[in-house]
Amino acid sequence: MPRLLENRIAVVTGASRGLGRAMSLALAREGAHIVATARTQGGLEELDDEIKAIGGSATLVPCDIKDFDALDRLGAAIFERWKKLDIFVGNAGTLGKLTPLPHLDPKVWDDAMAINVTANYRLIRSLDPLLRAADAGRVVLVTSGLAHKCWPYWGPYSISKAALEAMAKVYAGETATTAVRVNCFSPGPTRTKMRATAMPGEDPETLPSAEEVAAQMVAMCTPAFTDTGTVWKYASTGLFKQFG
Repeated sequence: MPRLLENRIAVVTGASRGLGRAMSLALAREGAHIVATARTQGGLEELDDEIKAIGGSATLVPCDIKDFDALDRLGAAIFERWKKLDIFVGNAGTLGKLTPLPHLDPKVWDDAMAINVTANYRLIRSLDPLLRAADAGRVVLVTSGLAHKCWPYWGPYSISKAALEAMAKVYAGETATTAVRVNCFSPGPTRTKMRATAMPGEDPETLPSAEEVAAQMVAMCTPAFTDTGTVWKYASTGLFKQFG
């Protein structure tokens, strides 16, 4: 049976755990070669073993997402090896700190903006020529409902995700006449370490697993998915458009 992403190249950030790991495995099952980035070498090696176990393949790129020079080198390395990139999943993110804005340490603010926004801009800058060289370049940036709900005390996370969505819409408009399609995906409450940190009293078994959520994201990475400039959301009944 033909796989949806046979011979396609996919960059996934934050790939060593949680949604990034689940997404890497889901894409690999559909035939994509995974370029997996994360800070933890051990986590990436475990992911590589899992991908090989399902008959897939991966290239591991251990790096800090705030190392912007490394992100520039990533684009150059992909060009050298493949000359194009089919899929970019911007998943790496940080919660920041839950506190009133006036009490927020500037370093926490800077880190949240660097990881959730600037790193994705630097990756778009680095990967754009490669995405345009593909026959159906697909960009999926992981956002959150907090980009619109703007809960008190969630400032760094909420504000950075709102900025991420704005950036995605700008880039979608700039690539509208090309074969590149750019969208955001809002996973909602998901059984991940970040969610457990944010909501320590919550029963994780009441939430969908990262694997269930990632399964819906795969469709957004296929050539058949032609929507752009939109926020899509996970639901138990299937992927649905939240904002367009």
